[in-house]
Amino acid sequence: MEYRKLGASDLEVSEISLGSWLTFGVGVQADAARACVDRAFDLGINFIDTANVYGRGAAETVLGEMLSARPRDSYILATKVWGQMSDTDQGLSRTQILKQIDASLKRLRTDFVDLYQCHRYDPNTPLEETMEALSEVVRAGKARWIGFSEWSPEQIEASFAIPGVERFVSSQPQYSLLFRRPEKKVIPISAANGVSQIVWSPLAQGVLSGKYRPGAPPPSDSRAASDAMSSPIQSWLSAEVLGAVQKLKPLAEEAGCSLSQFALAWVLREPNVASAIVGASRPEQLDENAAASGLKIGPALFAKAEAIVADVRRAA
Repeated sequence: MEYRKLGASDLEVSEISLGSWLTFGVGVQADAARACVDRAFDLGINFIDTANVYGRGAAETVLGEMLSARPRDSYILATKVWGQMSDTDQGLSRTQILKQIDASLKRLRTDFVDLYQCHRYDPNTPLEETMEALSEVVRAGKARWIGFSEWSPEQIEASFAIPGVERFVSSQPQYSLLFRRPEKKVIPISAANGVSQIVWSPLAQGVLSGKYRPGAPPPSDSRAASDAMSSPIQSWLSAEVLGAVQKLKPLAEEAGCSLSQFALAWVLREPNVASAIVGASRPEQLDENAAASGLKIGPALFAKAEAIVADVRRAA
């Protein structure tokens, strides 16, 4: 496993990180989740990402139990705030941020998180209030650094214009060979301001693993076949997308790796990406994905891959 510096922070995060969206505490049983966490540590994955809203606290609770026996300095822990936790609890107001960080820390069984992220932008709260509250959290020692997820370029720039507050060091966008929108503005703005990308859905919800075939039912053990986890993947399951993905397989074979490893290596070719988040329901999935760290693939193969998916990406 190789590691990269996270923006202007002092954190060195593994190029492959373990996520818990739609998995831990929700779609994956506790024994399987524990096996995945243990395997992540074996593989050198030191960065674990979650959010308060995943299962409305369930993912944090499961991770807190599993991490409690490990030395706190053996992993880097990130969680998020913004999502709806009750009929009255949502957003990025000062009240919510201070309330939700304490609740997250209790579930995670820790005194601090390494990274506290705004899960989305809150148009109902002044940005100054949000940034000042996040700064309070950092200065109280409850979070070491702060980040955001899926903010617009204008919102990102506005945060940097506020004086006297803590600065973001991470951005968590959707980014993959099939979804390249962050390249236009978010990545350049981030690179200029000491912010790194922590990428979610680098395999397009597993579609870039190549396991879904046009016209065929999804594998029985796949996310698309699960009632609990299938909804986010539906937009990637068109015959056009799946057909294009199948055409990528010979390129991965030429590179001497699996298609998943090829797709992750493509994401990691971008210097501003610090880590690619992968989910897992089985340890073997982590074995395969972790092998993408440090994988050297020539730019010519990546260019061919980009050309293959260009039409379906534009359509999406």
